[in-house]
Amino acid sequence: MTLALVDDRYPAEAEEEALDRVFFALSDPVRRAILRRLDEAPALVSELAEPFDMSLQAVSRHIQVLVRASLVAQERTGCIARCNLDAAPLYDAAVWLNRYTKYWQQSFDALAEMVKALPPAKAAGKGKGKTKSAKGRRK
Repeated sequence: MTLALVDDRYPAEAEEEALDRVFFALSDPVRRAILRRLDEAPALVSELAEPFDMSLQAVSRHIQVLVRASLVAQERTGCIARCNLDAAPLYDAAVWLNRYTKYWQQSFDALAEMVKALPPAKAAGKGKGKTKSAKGRRK
C-alpha cells in the first residue's frame, strides 16, 4: 500500500472546499469581529480575547477556524501567539459573490423603471392661493 503525497482532487474541488472554509469562518459574529480587529494591526490571542465574554480557550477555537480558512496566520514564540490577517481568501469569496450582482442589478434597474413611471410630484404650496409670510404675522 502506498500513501498519496499529492492532493489528487481536482483543483475546482479544492477551491470549493477553501471557499466553504472561508464562508464558514465568516458565518460567526465573533470571528468577523476578530477579523475587524486584525484589520487594524496584528494582535496577540489574549488581546483578541479581551472584548469577548468568553474564555481564552473559546476565542482560541474561533481563531483556529480562521487559521484553517487561511484568513489568519499565527506566529508562535513559545506560548505566545501573534495573529495576522491574511485577506487573500476574501478576494476569492468576493469574486464568487460578484457573480450574483447581476441579480441585484436587475432589481435596481426594475426599481429605476418604476420610479420613472411615477407621476411627477406636485410642488408644495402651488395653486393654493396666497400664503402669509413671516413678516405679516402678528404675535
